[in-house]
Amino acid sequence: MGQEARCTVRFRDAVSEGNALLETDELVYRADDGLRLKIPFRQMRKVETVRGALRIEFPDGTAVFELGPKAETWAHRILNPKSLLDKLGVKPGMKISVLDLDDDTFLAELRGRTLDISLANPQPASDAIFVAVENEEDLERLKSLKAVIKPDGAVWAVFRKGRKDFNENDVLRGGLAAGLVDVKVVRFSDTHTASKFVIRKSERPTAGQ
Repeated sequence: MGQEARCTVRFRDAVSEGNALLETDELVYRADDGLRLKIPFRQMRKVETVRGALRIEFPDGTAVFELGPKAETWAHRILNPKSLLDKLGVKPGMKISVLDLDDDTFLAELRGRTLDISLANPQPASDAIFVAVENEEDLERLKSLKAVIKPDGAVWAVFRKGRKDFNENDVLRGGLAAGLVDVKVVRFSDTHTASKFVIRKSERPTAGQ
């Protein structure tokens, strides 16, 4: 989840007031007067703070966000972004299952963090399962995957961005129909998004069961 702040922004020859939102990989600004800025971290050429102001140079120019005490915190987050695996909560040694997900970059990063990975079938008591979902039929798998993860494990449904016929709302409904609850959404890649589903706490076995 991003951090939001009400602030004044100086961009080119204009000064405006609006809402700034620091996401996991971009900074978004919407001014009351209509100005819109969307600055991906990868496009930022220089990031610095001066007396409570966050100054960002990017291809379209330089934007100065008057954030006060938050300026240093936001600069640190921009300059030290979490890796994808950190955002997905993958820790060293975890038992991971990856189903029908064709992403060589993700798999290479995953192998660098844990060797307990199954690419064919879901492992019993998986800490996390990453499954590609492209349609309603794929969502029907979520119910069976619920029975495979650890009580505090997760099923990550990975789906393509920008589709009108199958989108985040469809994935959310599919997870709920499987008896899971959604708790997080992460930018998985330039083309895909991942939604995290977990077992309701009320349905998890308690100690001794």
